[in-house]
Amino acid sequence: MDASPAVYHAPDLSGRVALVAGATRGVGRGAALALAEAGVTVYCTGRSTRANRVAREGAKISPFDHARRPETIEETAEMVSARGGRGIAVALDHTDAAQVEALIARIRKEQGTLHVVVNDISEIIPQDFGKTFWELNLENGFANFRNAIHTHIITNHFAAPLMIESAATFPGLIVEIGDGDTYTYRGHLFFDLVKTTVIRMAFAIGRELRRKNIAAVALTPGFLRSEAMLEKFGVTEANWQEAVEKEPDYAISETPVFAGRAIAALACDANMMKKSGRAFSSWGLSDEYGFCDIDGRRPHWGRHVVAKYGDCLRPCNEAFYQHWLGGPIDVMFPDWP
Repeated sequence: MDASPAVYHAPDLSGRVALVAGATRGVGRGAALALAEAGVTVYCTGRSTRANRVAREGAKISPFDHARRPETIEETAEMVSARGGRGIAVALDHTDAAQVEALIARIRKEQGTLHVVVNDISEIIPQDFGKTFWELNLENGFANFRNAIHTHIITNHFAAPLMIESAATFPGLIVEIGDGDTYTYRGHLFFDLVKTTVIRMAFAIGRELRRKNIAAVALTPGFLRSEAMLEKFGVTEANWQEAVEKEPDYAISETPVFAGRAIAALACDANMMKKSGRAFSSWGLSDEYGFCDIDGRRPHWGRHVVAKYGDCLRPCNEAFYQHWLGGPIDVMFPDWP
């Protein structure tokens, strides 16, 4: 991590339209705010609205009980507008294909264009962590597939045609938010399948979009100072460093906007298509593009892990991706699609 605070200069993405699926909180909100800094019109979707926050009043089971958290899509949209973009809140369940199809039709009607899609819907049911696959609650696991994989597929399916039309004006970008930029084991069968599938999804859709001027990437944040994590440690963004006494690793934490600024940097990269189909980290892209977090820091989770635990990270690299290229489909149908 750099010792001196940096100054952030947002790229100019004015004229572009984005859909951030799961913009209520966490990296979704961070992505919406970072795109706002760059002048983007952002459709902020999610299920948490001011109306149903009232309907679900009651004690939270934990800071990660999203049904009872206070954040709303309306709040995110207002923050987007205050930050220099135009925020549009849309209450939406991305597991419902008809609702997503209607949203894309609305964006087409209102904007006529769509350039960036961020898929951050990743609500994971955590009760089974620490159990082996034969001990897991199957229904919870299958719910995780619906929440964190099906939603991404549905959103990409309906967004792609409008993005392809729009790519004549600005290049398109689809971002799959995951957890980790490696294919190493993640400690839980369903969690492992969900997070590695996000990487593979970016590769597969990136391959099919490779001639459409639309890139698809997977992106992982580091140790997040999300709304739920701040609450877990009993701190706020103003005094978050007090949590380092409880959890030393939190010294290298990052706000959700840090990953959002990685997305903004990717969206304005003239060579973005060279990154399509690959997985990246917020800290790695910060090294490449030079952006900082909202407090001027450039937290680097990768260096921290190596310093503390040794060289145990295995990020997807050039040698890794070579195993994904040149298979029978590429050989037999090189021009498809």
